[in-house]
Amino acid sequence: MSGVIVTDPPKADAKDVEAIAGHGTATVHEAMGRTGLLGTRLRPIQQGVRVAGTAVTVLSWPGDNLMIHAAVEQCGEGDILVVTTTSPSTDGMFGELFATALHRRGARGLVIDAGIRDTAELRDMGFPAWSAAVSPQGTVKATGGSVNVPVVLGGQIVRPGDVILADDDGVVCVSRESARRVAAASEARERKEALARAAFLDGELGLDRYGLRETLVRLGVTYKSYDEYVRDGAAP
Repeated sequence: MSGVIVTDPPKADAKDVEAIAGHGTATVHEAMGRTGLLGTRLRPIQQGVRVAGTAVTVLSWPGDNLMIHAAVEQCGEGDILVVTTTSPSTDGMFGELFATALHRRGARGLVIDAGIRDTAELRDMGFPAWSAAVSPQGTVKATGGSVNVPVVLGGQIVRPGDVILADDDGVVCVSRESARRVAAASEARERKEALARAAFLDGELGLDRYGLRETLVRLGVTYKSYDEYVRDGAAP
């Protein structure tokens, strides 16, 4: 497997990244029309952490972390390393030493669709990570791959410089071109949800606030008392 290392790809504007960082993955995912989710395999090794940054992407051979070493050089302030493999892998391709090097360069975290190890040490040093597996299985450094090329995680294309947002719920990707628009849409959604939250605290029901009673009628859903339900023979 040959490959390429692309240097200095375009990136989303830092102000837009920070604006997106102010919202949860669910909010941003919904604001984008329920797109951008990098699947459900990627889970955090820590809790209560939200991070956003620009993607430095890695395509590696399974069980081989050579290209992660190459990618560290391409990482800088505000980046998030995004790693996937050419076929499924759960080997522990990333650990404390990589995190130490990335932290020194200002990288904000890791997303890896493979295995990770040294999770206690990563939590202790405050280096957030999301992975598809946790495994102490070692790796080799023997096969070429690529850095800063488009990769696919969870059916979603991630390009270098796209915005990665990760929290307890998962990971989403926002294209670098749409970052400003998505930040604004996420802010608007937050304001809308704040109004709904206040209404629910005041006793209003979602059925009424969102006009869902009409939806139930349109779908043929009816209300019956328990006695009516029993009399119709539908209950034991």
